[in-house]
Amino acid sequence: MIAPMADALHVHSYGSIESPPVLFLHGIAGHGARFRRLAENHLRDYRVVAPDLRGHGLSDRLPPWTLEQQAADLLRVLDVHDLDSVPVVGHSFGGLVALHLARLAPQRVRKLVLLDPAVKVTPEDAAEYAQTAEVIRDDRGEALATQRHDWPGEPEEHIEEEVTANWVEVDGHWRPRYSPAAVITAWSEMCRAPRLPPPGLPTLLVEATREEFVGPEFVKACRFTLGDDFRHAALDLGHMVYLEDPAGIAALIDEFIR
Repeated sequence: MIAPMADALHVHSYGSIESPPVLFLHGIAGHGARFRRLAENHLRDYRVVAPDLRGHGLSDRLPPWTLEQQAADLLRVLDVHDLDSVPVVGHSFGGLVALHLARLAPQRVRKLVLLDPAVKVTPEDAAEYAQTAEVIRDDRGEALATQRHDWPGEPEEHIEEEVTANWVEVDGHWRPRYSPAAVITAWSEMCRAPRLPPPGLPTLLVEATREEFVGPEFVKACRFTLGDDFRHAALDLGHMVYLEDPAGIAALIDEFIR
């Protein structure tokens, strides 16, 4: 089911309106503003367009939260922002959404960058992770502690910024801004057999080797489907690749889409 949407998703935009546009898609429980530092510090030659996916950030929280609906929402974003054919960068769950967008409207995706896409999630793992979707903390201090736990090694200023952007106080308690129901649905969606990039679509797959979100089967299938249009970069990083090594990830993206 694809629901009609009167307005575009809430969109964060960085860089000059005259610069080449790139669509960035965040992962589960995230929001588009997570790409701000990457855009402003390392991708200044581009216009980074980063929506909050349905059920996340400041976007529509109503269902359905399926991959098909998320992809349809993004077509509306492209239309509203007068973007014809653009490179698309998707991280984690955003990588799955990017794959569905490429299948839904291949003419709108010029190149595809998948940052450790969540294409290898077992039903058992999804069921376990879904149990943690409802997060409630007593105060901002506990919210900061939770964010530090989720982002080990990140500077304190980044932790503060993320809590300000992606946590909200409700009835005297602090909770992430996303819809828990949308996140639970997203974990279910990640159990589905992943789509492959359409033949002929130049695709860069960045795999974080410290995690197990990709796997050799997906790499092999992409290489078979895309041939010379496929590039695979296996990096010694955790899942949040663009936070751990923003300069390195930005360089890979820039080289591939330029």
